Amino acid sequence: MTQPIILPLVAMVFLTLIVAIVMYRRRVGYMKAKRIHPQKVHSRQGGVEHIADTRASDNYMNLFELPVLFYVAIFTIMLTNNSSHLMVALAWAFVAFRVVHSFIHCTYNKVMHRFATFILSFITVSAMWLVLAANLILGTSL
Repeated sequence: MTQPIILPLVAMVFLTLIVAIVMYRRRVGYMKAKRIHPQKVHSRQGGVEHIADTRASDNYMNLFELPVLFYVAIFTIMLTNNSSHLMVALAWAFVAFRVVHSFIHCTYNKVMHRFATFILSFITVSAMWLVLAANLILGTSL
């Protein structure tokens, strides 16, 4: 039987894959439309110089920053048998905030809206780690 805590992890992976597809389609479409040779965008700097819309690629990179703490938390929760209804709820909240963050970042990109969802996801993953640390250090089961 699948542990419920694994499902938010799978959702985050699919979010990352979806953003990668959006990035690829936008980038290739733009390069074809503007007849940009692939070698001109061989580096991050080249991409910034030649591709005007970097929202999806910027978001894709973001999905390998804060979410790393989420992935490690999920693996640690599973490894130490510290899953609970609270942890599952926090994990799903993190995923929801990251979905909204990605939507904002890849579409209208209003910085303060994006920042608010980032802060909410940061607080959520921090709460996951605080609960996990308390469970491991104090032997509690929150």
